[in-house]
Amino acid sequence: MPTRMVNLVVDAADPAALARFWAELLRWSITATTPDEVDVRAPAEDGWQADLVFVPVDPGARAKVGVNRWHLDLPSVSTADQLALVDRAVALGATPADIGQGDVLWVVLADPEGNEFCVLDPRPEYADTGSVAAIIVQSANPNALADFWAAATGHRIVRDDRTVASLRAADGRGPWLEFLALDEPKSTKNRLHIDVAAHPGENQLAEVARLRDLGATPLDIGQGDVPWVVLADPEGNEFCVLTSR
Repeated sequence: MPTRMVNLVVDAADPAALARFWAELLRWSITATTPDEVDVRAPAEDGWQADLVFVPVDPGARAKVGVNRWHLDLPSVSTADQLALVDRAVALGATPADIGQGDVLWVVLADPEGNEFCVLDPRPEYADTGSVAAIIVQSANPNALADFWAAATGHRIVRDDRTVASLRAADGRGPWLEFLALDEPKSTKNRLHIDVAAHPGENQLAEVARLRDLGATPLDIGQGDVPWVVLADPEGNEFCVLTSR
C-alpha cells in the first residue's frame, strides 16, 4: 500500500500569524500550536484529510526568492463568490500579485509572507473540492512527476497531457494535486512541501526504499536527528516521509 499525503507544510517567518491568515481565509481551525509548528485543519465536511502545517525557518532562509513552484488554488461558485473571496483575502492581509499572468479570469494574490495563491473563476471540476481547489506544482515534466506522486500519495491520475497532469484522491474528495509545465529549473528550497506517511502497521523505512526506487533521493536540509526522512522527488522538490500513522 502506498504512502499517503498527511500534511502540506509551509515555511514561515511567523508561523502563528500566517496560520491565522489561512485559517480565517479558508474558515478552518487551528488545532495545535507549539514552538515548532502551527497546525490548521479542515472541517470533516471539507473532504481534505491533510493538515496545513506552518513551521519556522532559519532567519537566513526567510527571504523569498522568485515565484513559488508550489501554490494553492481556491475555488469559487460564481463571479460574485470569487470577488467576495478576493475581498476577504485582501482584508485579511493578502496583496495583488503580478507573476506575468496577463489578462486571465482568475485572480493572483500573495499571502502576508508573499506566497502566491489563486482565486479561480467558477470551474465545474472544482465544484466538490471544498475550500481548496488544487495544490499546484510547476514541473519540467508533468507526466513523469505525476507518476511519481501518484505512487507517493495513493492518488489516481485523472488527467494527463503535455502541459498538465492531475491527481485526485481515490475517494474523489479534497483538492486536486496538479502538475503544470514550466521550463524553468528549480533554484532554491521550496517554501511549501508535502509530508507523506506510511499507513498504520507499515514500515517507514520500507516505504522510503520504495520511493527511492521510484526516483526519490536522500536530502540533507539541516534536519539533524529527526524521526522523519527527508527526500527529494525526481525534480528536486523536498518532501518528508513521516512515521507510520
